Amino acid sequence: MTQIDRYILMLFARTILICFSSIGGVFVVFHAFNNLDDLHRLAEDNGSLPLALFGFYGPYMLMLFDWTASIIALMAMLFTVSWLRRSGELTSLLASGVRHGRVLRPMLITVVAVIALQALCREILIPSYRDLLTSKPGEWRNAKAQGMLPSYDKSSGILIEGEGLRPGQSQIDQPSFRLYSSFPGFGDVIDAKSAIWQPATASRPSGYLLDDVSRPAGVDGLSMGLVNGKPILVTRRDADWLAAGQCFVVTTLDIEVLRDNPRSTRMAGIPELARRVRNGSVHSSKELHTLLHDRVLRPPLDFCLVLLGLPLVVNRGDMRLFNVIGQAIGIILIFFTLKTVAAAMAGSGVLLSPAMAAWVPFLLLGPLAFVRYLDAQQQ
Repeated sequence: MTQIDRYILMLFARTILICFSSIGGVFVVFHAFNNLDDLHRLAEDNGSLPLALFGFYGPYMLMLFDWTASIIALMAMLFTVSWLRRSGELTSLLASGVRHGRVLRPMLITVVAVIALQALCREILIPSYRDLLTSKPGEWRNAKAQGMLPSYDKSSGILIEGEGLRPGQSQIDQPSFRLYSSFPGFGDVIDAKSAIWQPATASRPSGYLLDDVSRPAGVDGLSMGLVNGKPILVTRRDADWLAAGQCFVVTTLDIEVLRDNPRSTRMAGIPELARRVRNGSVHSSKELHTLLHDRVLRPPLDFCLVLLGLPLVVNRGDMRLFNVIGQAIGIILIFFTLKTVAAAMAGSGVLLSPAMAAWVPFLLLGPLAFVRYLDAQQQ
């Protein structure tokens, strides 16, 4: 890396940081203004306003970075090259025989690093903060139970319902498991005080541990319920690891499947989305399949968006910066409109399958982005 590469790299990185800080600052100001009372109470609980703001808005900055990283990278390239052109440094480089492609190289390498960091935030960091990101400051502070989506386990014939979810504790409040399969002695419903999700271990499958079962009465004396010879309802009579009044319901429908919040689903990582799609016990919508394919193709599509704007970056005409930014915004709108229309068509089952809905934008824009990249390299 030469000295001019380091200079361009630092200028580009600084521009990205300034752009993101500006967007993040505007977001925090507007969001905090609408939630002043709750943030004040949150600060009293933490003993410090800066710590409270950092703890609450830190995950929001990760989410904002995931939403805007590729767009900011494209805009930062426009601002950086415009600055080099305005200061005369770009003219000097081009006069010495250096092509635009060589000038853009350190910035494109940085763009790849930014998109990789964006993917890291999206797949690893953001899923761990979903409870905070889907709650208001007051709700997060009071740790209220969230709404849940009743879900039917097709393999066991059980409909899982309840008054609310506490994802942080993997708990269902006041669960009511409706039984549509034949389980002698259990009747048609199991009511309890709480249900705790238990992942699978070497000694038992995954499922919910129901505590303080009120219905059916005398659950400890009932024999386990079977479906096709497979234990589904386990009681203390057959499992000495259960306490009095407890019952274990075998299922693969974990807490995340029961969340009644589409935003939470969109914040899940690829491994979790893949597990939900492969789970034969629960219906997976076409929107979920589309989301999984879109998530896999997101990094190359984000890079395509940056490459589509390269001819604007190396523009040799007298086009003003605001005109260039206007054209860049037009490219961004076309890019996201194509993705949205394809996803909507797949979700409604019109013409496109979920896989094709994710691939169509890449198949249409990928070759065009490559051609524009080659054109920028030769200028």
